[in-house]
Amino acid sequence: MAAASKGKAASVRTSRAARLMRQMWSMKALYLMLLPGIAYYVIYKYVPMYGIVIAFKDYDILEGIFGSPWADPWYKHFQYFYESPYFGQLLSNTFLISIYKMIWGMVPSIVLAILIHEGRILWLNRLVQTLSYMPHFLSWVIIYGIGIAFFSETSGLINRWMTEAGHSAIPFLTSTDLFRGVLVGTDVWKDLGWGAIVYLAAMSSIDTTLYEAARIDGAGRLRRIWHITLPGIRSVIVLLLILRLGSILDAGFEQIYIMYNIQVYPVADIIDTWVYRVGLEQLNFSLATAVGLFKSVIGLTLVYSSNRLARRWGGGLW
Repeated sequence: MAAASKGKAASVRTSRAARLMRQMWSMKALYLMLLPGIAYYVIYKYVPMYGIVIAFKDYDILEGIFGSPWADPWYKHFQYFYESPYFGQLLSNTFLISIYKMIWGMVPSIVLAILIHEGRILWLNRLVQTLSYMPHFLSWVIIYGIGIAFFSETSGLINRWMTEAGHSAIPFLTSTDLFRGVLVGTDVWKDLGWGAIVYLAAMSSIDTTLYEAARIDGAGRLRRIWHITLPGIRSVIVLLLILRLGSILDAGFEQIYIMYNIQVYPVADIIDTWVYRVGLEQLNFSLATAVGLFKSVIGLTLVYSSNRLARRWGGGLW
């Protein structure tokens, strides 16, 4: 009896495998198209992960990864980062700047997308959309140059107007009270139109008959936006929010490294800039790898937790 049941189970597994192979063969063209993408992720994303062991070694560039001795204790570099007098400041700066960018970056993009979607003058919609996403293609070096032209305390356009009006100049780029606002404002301006494109694409997939039915029922424009447009793009909002939470410890290294200065370190120095100065400039690759692993674990935890929470609202990645 047992032998018969085992044989039956084996035949079922064989038939399932044969059916799966037939299905894969029928879609062989699609799988061939998928191979370059899989190869990219395997070569550039998964193979380099063996370098994580550097975080647990006293890495010597001449000895190589496998020739370098193990750290004693194994959490030595994590402990160094945790016991650094700047740990609390770095973590708070990173979280605050990321949260500010996440909130002030998503809401204006949604508002701009709704305004363009509801606009009736097509040429004006195209003009606004083009002008709003053009800054996305500028490098942060150029953005910083524009910022200097406007916000410099000595030669900036805004401060010239202030001094000519009889007021004192405002140190936008060197004030600990204002510098985060400059960071968040320039980031929002740079990616405002680019973020709106995603929401516009989601709005274009909403069934137009819903708007017609709501209009017949007497719903005004604001009602249609609140009850049709926003629920229609809810899944996209949740998706982008989860992805942003996963990179919450990446507060924007390139932007901050280019724009900050020693006077605003207390409010602008983040984990990445500190690691660059202490880890990479001093060739302490073990410390840099340990902090990178720490960030990855935190990001994975946040993505998993936020996805579990989003599934209760009918969203989520998986």
